[in-house]
Amino acid sequence: MAEPAVRELIRVEPDVEVVWRAFELRPDPVPKRDPKGDYLKNAWENSVYPLAAQLGVKMVLPPVQPRSRLAHEAAQWAGSQERFNDYHQEIFRAFFERGQDIGSVEVLISIAKKLGLDSGSLSNALETHDFLPAVLSDEHEAAVLGVNAVPAFVADRRAALSGVQPVENLKLLVRSTMSRTPGG
Repeated sequence: MAEPAVRELIRVEPDVEVVWRAFELRPDPVPKRDPKGDYLKNAWENSVYPLAAQLGVKMVLPPVQPRSRLAHEAAQWAGSQERFNDYHQEIFRAFFERGQDIGSVEVLISIAKKLGLDSGSLSNALETHDFLPAVLSDEHEAAVLGVNAVPAFVADRRAALSGVQPVENLKLLVRSTMSRTPGG
């Protein structure tokens, strides 16, 4: 759901560079949330569904709460193929629209195939964890910056917002760091 606001931010602030980073909200051994439990049901009913409707975004409460590290590795791989944005969007669609398990190698490979990417190359990269160091580096950076929620928006490593934000808040975040940059 962060994507519509990010796209709008880029449209109105074309000099802003958006870099998506890996962050696993509940890495092993942190327990996964029960998709049938009260916490997720209430969060979706009271926050996610109303906001999705407001933004015109289709979303369903996924029936699984997978570990996302492999999905982050796959997205990093897609970046090495110059297709990060396409793959990233498809991961979100697979999870939030179709309720697929994005922690599954089979699902991640099917996304690559759908986009016309070399699924054998992705399969090998996931098996050998070629992109795990980059994912772990992103997760370390998130810890250093104090990120503990998704989505999180960090501008120039000096200011941050957590949770889904309207584009106005993102513009204020960017402008606040620009005004504190020497020469900005």
